[in-house]
Amino acid sequence: MNAADDANEPPIEFLHSCHECHYPNPVNNLQKHHCVRCGAALQVDYTAKLQQSWALLITAVILFIPANIYPIMVVENLGTPEASTIMQGIVLFIQHRDYLVAAIIFIASILVPAIKLAGLAILLVSVHLKSRRYRHQRIKIYRFVHFIGRWSMLDIFVVAIMFTLVQFGNLSQIYAGPGATAFALVVIITMYATNHFKPALIWRKA
Repeated sequence: MNAADDANEPPIEFLHSCHECHYPNPVNNLQKHHCVRCGAALQVDYTAKLQQSWALLITAVILFIPANIYPIMVVENLGTPEASTIMQGIVLFIQHRDYLVAAIIFIASILVPAIKLAGLAILLVSVHLKSRRYRHQRIKIYRFVHFIGRWSMLDIFVVAIMFTLVQFGNLSQIYAGPGATAFALVVIITMYATNHFKPALIWRKA
């Protein structure tokens, strides 16, 4: 779709749920409306939603670094602590020839979070620049990020499996490291960032 076709489009309307009666009200690009059922004021501020998504994304990216750098688990064997990061845990399973477990942990703990962060970054940058190109492709990116976001808690579950699969004997104890806390926050904040982003922003006129 070129700029001429985009200019001839009719005013875009959205369905905005009332926060009091939850009635789906048709809302166009104006900033304030009232619910047709109960008369409550409807605030449609997509700029605030965009800023919130940016804040959540930046926070998740910052936390993603310590989640992979700092130890995710600390093993205390005979009083001697030994810390391991996610990658070190993956390498440990590879050394024990548990390739399937290593692949699952890599996909769920590193690859999937990185894809979600990259997908959200692409969407937010394109909306921030008011790009009119590749809108259908960006909607597909949003749907994909939203789809894998449904399985976000699987990331934490897989890390928990990594704890239980490592057998060190009765004289060993396993503790969660600071990387585990950062990783859990990345998963939760990414879920909030995805829910705060409104795909209607992709179709708004510049």
